Amino acid sequence: AIAQLTHRNGAVLCCDNTMATIVLQDPLALGADFTMHSSTKFIGGHSDITGGVIIAREDSEQFQRLREIQALAGSTPSPFDCWLLLRSLATLGLRVQQQTNNAAQLAQFLHTHRSVDHVLYAGAPQHPQADLVAQQMCGGGAVLSFLVKDGRDSALQVARSTRIIKQATSLGGVESLIEHRLSVEGKTSLSPDSLLRLSVGLENVDDLCNDLEQALHL
Repeated sequence: AIAQLTHRNGAVLCCDNTMATIVLQDPLALGADFTMHSSTKFIGGHSDITGGVIIAREDSEQFQRLREIQALAGSTPSPFDCWLLLRSLATLGLRVQQQTNNAAQLAQFLHTHRSVDHVLYAGAPQHPQADLVAQQMCGGGAVLSFLVKDGRDSALQVARSTRIIKQATSLGGVESLIEHRLSVEGKTSLSPDSLLRLSVGLENVDDLCNDLEQALHL
């Protein structure tokens, strides 16, 4: 629907597909002209590279312009960064599927927890656009947010108290990370003061649930 509206008005549609990845969603098949990824995140997957990817149809005008800019400006990653990305692409599908499965289970665990006020996860059946997610994606992804009851201080305490889940600002790696978004984004942030973002990794999901359980009880 967004692609139709965009093209009807002579505009170009670019979709940031970092969260969904090419494993869970294909924006070009849905009508987007460009799709982009932070390859630092799921494509790299091991928290050891910084980069980005822009994808367009090879027969499109946009693709030719991108290739020209790349050739003239030299906007390409180093050979070693390319090697790291090629290494990671071999396991991308397996990693994202397992991380998504873990995230879905964690979302349901948090949804019923007495210390959690609300869970925000596209793959949850309780999500208001769950039917739309099912139509255009193969899963809800590995990133979710939840609001802790009793506000900012309680949320910060939870983020400080996890033992397996590391408190850090990133996403998409093999390790699970938690962060208080308002603290990271600063005064102009629109994030609620009780919101924690969770990037789910490849650890055993029971261990992750137990880790959140002990943190939410403190």
